[in-house]
Amino acid sequence: MVRSMTAFARQTMESDLGALTLELKSVNHRFSEVSLRLPEELRAVESKIRDRMGQVVSRGKIDANFRYQPPIVAAGFDIDRNLLATLAATSKDVETHLPGVAPIRMIDVLKWPGVLKFPEIDAEQLSNMAMALLDKALTELMETREREGEKLKQLLLERCAAMSTEVAKVQQRIPAAIEAMRQRLKEKLAEWKAELDEIRLEQEVVFLCNKSDVAEEMDRLQAHIEEVKRVLSEKKPMGRRLDFLMQELNREANTLGSKSPDTEMTRASVELKVLIEQMREQVQNIE
Repeated sequence: MVRSMTAFARQTMESDLGALTLELKSVNHRFSEVSLRLPEELRAVESKIRDRMGQVVSRGKIDANFRYQPPIVAAGFDIDRNLLATLAATSKDVETHLPGVAPIRMIDVLKWPGVLKFPEIDAEQLSNMAMALLDKALTELMETREREGEKLKQLLLERCAAMSTEVAKVQQRIPAAIEAMRQRLKEKLAEWKAELDEIRLEQEVVFLCNKSDVAEEMDRLQAHIEEVKRVLSEKKPMGRRLDFLMQELNREANTLGSKSPDTEMTRASVELKVLIEQMREQVQNIE
């Protein structure tokens, strides 16, 4: 199944433990890389979260951001008065040495870690809640990846069909190109008023045909196109294999351009390279 590496997912879960929100953003990357931001309450399960993500996402850079809002209880919350007194004394000391400094604001004091003391949270239950939320977000992320991947697949198949059309045109053009070379050689010999030796003429034509023969390149090009279509039908990650096939396709198209005996084949070479480049850009986003 074709999966894009570009996707986004956002899930929220609420309970008597509070509210957890998780945002996942995925972009293309050569390998699998996870950037994880966690609140202090979830630090204990960081490795477990990373392992779960690694089991699901095989390639791409994932930014994962957990946000936690503790529950608001009717009884309110306690204040660490000792810490509050320390902050107040420190603020006065700073004002003494720096008279022009702005006074500390109450909201800044309340945001200071540890000033507000919330009710004790069951760490194990919160961890289980986080893992359940992660599973939901990963499911959403992979569904988005698959939808985007299906669009990429159709685009690549369209380009494969267009390439096969160009290959067929070149293959049909080969006999006419050979005959055109023969005629050009005859005209040159006539222009030079040289004696026409049919045997020598055929030898020269054979030499030029071998030098300009693109039949093998076209066969390999078509074989690579068929391999791309086969890979697109597989169920496993395929991005790296497709990237390699793009290199092989480009190699054959370049050879066609360098050996092309006429303008029609040169035009086909350019068109093939344009199609391959369009495919290569999209393949960079496939897992």
